[in-house]
Amino acid sequence: MAINEIPRSGWESYFNRVAKTLDAKEAEIEVAGLDIGDQIEAEWVRLTGISYDPKDDVLSLATEKLDHMIHHPRSVYVEAEIDGLHSMEVTDRDGHKQIVKFKDPLAL
Repeated sequence: MAINEIPRSGWESYFNRVAKTLDAKEAEIEVAGLDIGDQIEAEWVRLTGISYDPKDDVLSLATEKLDHMIHHPRSVYVEAEIDGLHSMEVTDRDGHKQIVKFKDPLAL
């Protein structure tokens, strides 16, 4: 799988484009940092939206259970294949890593 850094200048357009492909995905959100340890914020919940607001410098991940906001992100790395986005790692201004994994929901 290819891991690529998304440049800050492309965040808004990238997440606007990706949001259209993620509406049927589930997400797991993990927050990690030396001062806070590793914490699972959301475990395989339906993703309802993702966007970056350059004015407020906030990356937002909306799920059916919570809205996860990453204020003042410093870097965004994504792991993607031809079939779409598999995961991303966002480092915020405090050095905390927000690791988001995506998967298709189980078919019943």
